[in-house]
Amino acid sequence: IAENIVKTAPTERLQMSPQMSPQMSRSTNNTGEVFDVAVIGAGVVGCAIARRFTLEGARTIVLEKGHDILDGASKSNSAILHTGFDAPPGSREARCIQAGYQEYERIRGALNLPLDRCGALVLAWTEEQEARLPTLMQQARDNAVDDVKLLSRSETIHLEPNLATHIRASFRVPREALIDPWSAPHAYLEQALLNGATLKRNCAVQAGNFDGQRWHLETSQGTIHTKFVINAAGLFGDHIDKALLGRTDFEIHPRKGQFIVFDKTAARLSRHILLPVPTETTKGIVVCRTIWGNLLVGPTAEEQSDRETAALVPETLDYLHQKGIEILPALATEDITAIYAGLRPASGQKEYQIRAHAGQNMITVGAIRSTGLSAALGIAKYVFDLGQEAGLQCTPLVDPVQQPIENMSEDLERDWQRPGNGGIICHCERVTRREIEVAMSGPLAPNSLAGLKRRTRVTMGRCQGFYCTAALAECTKGKLAHPIAGASHDD
Repeated sequence: IAENIVKTAPTERLQMSPQMSPQMSRSTNNTGEVFDVAVIGAGVVGCAIARRFTLEGARTIVLEKGHDILDGASKSNSAILHTGFDAPPGSREARCIQAGYQEYERIRGALNLPLDRCGALVLAWTEEQEARLPTLMQQARDNAVDDVKLLSRSETIHLEPNLATHIRASFRVPREALIDPWSAPHAYLEQALLNGATLKRNCAVQAGNFDGQRWHLETSQGTIHTKFVINAAGLFGDHIDKALLGRTDFEIHPRKGQFIVFDKTAARLSRHILLPVPTETTKGIVVCRTIWGNLLVGPTAEEQSDRETAALVPETLDYLHQKGIEILPALATEDITAIYAGLRPASGQKEYQIRAHAGQNMITVGAIRSTGLSAALGIAKYVFDLGQEAGLQCTPLVDPVQQPIENMSEDLERDWQRPGNGGIICHCERVTRREIEVAMSGPLAPNSLAGLKRRTRVTMGRCQGFYCTAALAECTKGKLAHPIAGASHDD
């Protein structure tokens, strides 16, 4: 499965040698050590939860079964920061999206997180879809997104002149935005680590028991003792509930989404996030730029039972290609440079499955679907409040460490434009040796090529690593737990 959407841009941090907090040197080999909170799963939601609990003063450990963080559902999405305009009004999902959006706005400066305020257009192509626009706009207002505006055909084409001419109408959601789906969770978890949290990768939770005061989690790396457990295991959230509680209140039904990514010249064709009128089951096929200078079309919404593999299907990719051309006819002459697929942890219920288990010091955070990237920070605050209600006691950090992460946005200055960068390793994406070295030396240094891709964009351009893999293998030799020369297909 190709993971094909990221680009790195440097910040001042590239001029420094990343330092690990003294708190990070604590040994976790002592089986008697007791944590306040164990977060199971290091996807975007788990990373945001770890940050929140750590900043609130809880001694936190994150347990991730993958080689690297974001190895599950969080590695593949459309990278949109949603306002929640189309969420069910009054739902937990709507509240968490709104809170998450607001907190992202507050912290993005300190953590150097990108934001492209391009806005979105909800497009009506048929008379039936046009008739639904007022209802969708009222739903947006019910969700406190009251700056939406109805646009006629001519107004829509004025804003997006490359749209197909049979467009009928649209409405604009000005605060919908593009972000980086990987630098955000990296920044969340890195801040947690810099303020004393612990991360264990390749650490699968297998079983556990609660003695009335503490959980004793049996993992592939031994026993972890903790006062509280947060189950943020994504595609395996229901399995973790069964393993620890002996039951689950929901069942994950993996929903596959396939994407195609056009070359950078295609980005000029769209100014907004182009959204369809949604259905009962899906937000539909989206066309939008990325902050890395490409243009993507997707995702599909395909139910499957396999929780591990999101296979790419040529016929579906052809459908996406044609769908993109139907919306932006000029895409017919643009090159597709990447394809990828991912799984979303959907369930039979429309609402997020977040609940505290009374008297068991455990909170389940399940069935967080495609809006998880937008809602993650809001979910984290909601879960922390549940923890306090369940008896968790801690004192917020007075002056937490805030270290900006390397910026990946294409429209900012890149490290290849700066002196002393060690030269370019990946010429398609203009990734420098210094960028790779910084990623490899920080507190979240990757274990695999897949992890390094998500930090630097290396090997993810037009040639897909054909020209730079040898140089990359040389400069990462001895630093990856899963060396590039012997990397598996999944890496």
